[in-house]
Amino acid sequence: MHVIGLDIGGANLKGASTQGIGRSAPFEIWRAPGDLRARLHDLLGAFPKADLIALTMTAELADCFETKAEGVEFVLQAARQASAGIPLIVWLTTGSFAPADVAVNCPMQVASANWHALAAWAGRLVPESTSLVVDVGSTTTDVIPIRRGVPCPTGFTDVARLLSGELVYTGARRTPVCAVAAEVPLRGGFCPLAAEWFATMLDVNLVLGSMPEDLTDRATANGGPATVAGAVDRLCRAVCCDRFELSLDEVRTIAEFLADRQIRQIAAAIERVAVAQRDVVSAAVVTGTGEFLARRALQCCRSTRGLPVISLGERMSPAVTEAACAYAVAVLASESATLS
Repeated sequence: MHVIGLDIGGANLKGASTQGIGRSAPFEIWRAPGDLRARLHDLLGAFPKADLIALTMTAELADCFETKAEGVEFVLQAARQASAGIPLIVWLTTGSFAPADVAVNCPMQVASANWHALAAWAGRLVPESTSLVVDVGSTTTDVIPIRRGVPCPTGFTDVARLLSGELVYTGARRTPVCAVAAEVPLRGGFCPLAAEWFATMLDVNLVLGSMPEDLTDRATANGGPATVAGAVDRLCRAVCCDRFELSLDEVRTIAEFLADRQIRQIAAAIERVAVAQRDVVSAAVVTGTGEFLARRALQCCRSTRGLPVISLGERMSPAVTEAACAYAVAVLASESATLS
């Protein structure tokens, strides 16, 4: 059975199939929610026709919707229209699927369930004892405890997971630098960062060479290309300067400081989740756009330093890794359909 998984986020649309094809496209739903159906139709058109579509989402949190229930209903309706008659099922945080017309009636089990699908699939890689899945995406980081291959989170909603440290609102691309640190080292002192969306962690990672340049990528703070030169300009702006006021060494020092602060933030969450487990954590699975950040953060933690680390990025193509939650929900749906 050919299944396509969809992960519909607030800023990105991701799809992956059981044939090992992955696709991702930027789409800021709050800017044009009415375009969602057409954008999903285009995304599905990049795959061979499916027998089944499996869906998970986080887009319901976008502020173009008054409530999560409204967002879930809107996304499901757009997905049903885009699927053009192909059966559509939805992943729930109960660990099961429901048809779209049933899922719409339990929005809190549909909302932001993509992390749970990823953990349910990735857990089979660590079937014994207790482990962690650390998924550093473009916007957020998930730290998901796994016990004998099964997700065992403290909470299932975003707010419960924020409170437990299992959800950290920091990521490799979209996080504003002023959300990572209030000030940065500059000229022998510390300079406060402008509380503006002048630069993001994508710029930090471009300057440090942690992420590649992409002239076609304009999902940046100023809409300019994702290049090192553009990143330098944006980081200068974060301290109210331009490229002629700061040296490249000064910009790099700022970037290194911000990268270290973000890694420490992720590491603190990992440590908190790890020590909360009743058993010692014995392994970690890392994935996401910022998998390199997950690896570094694990080494900063007393509880996880030196643990065996399984990289989804090394097991799958870059395109499928980018859409790991979509791939997970596709595989889970295929297995569920086979069993039924």
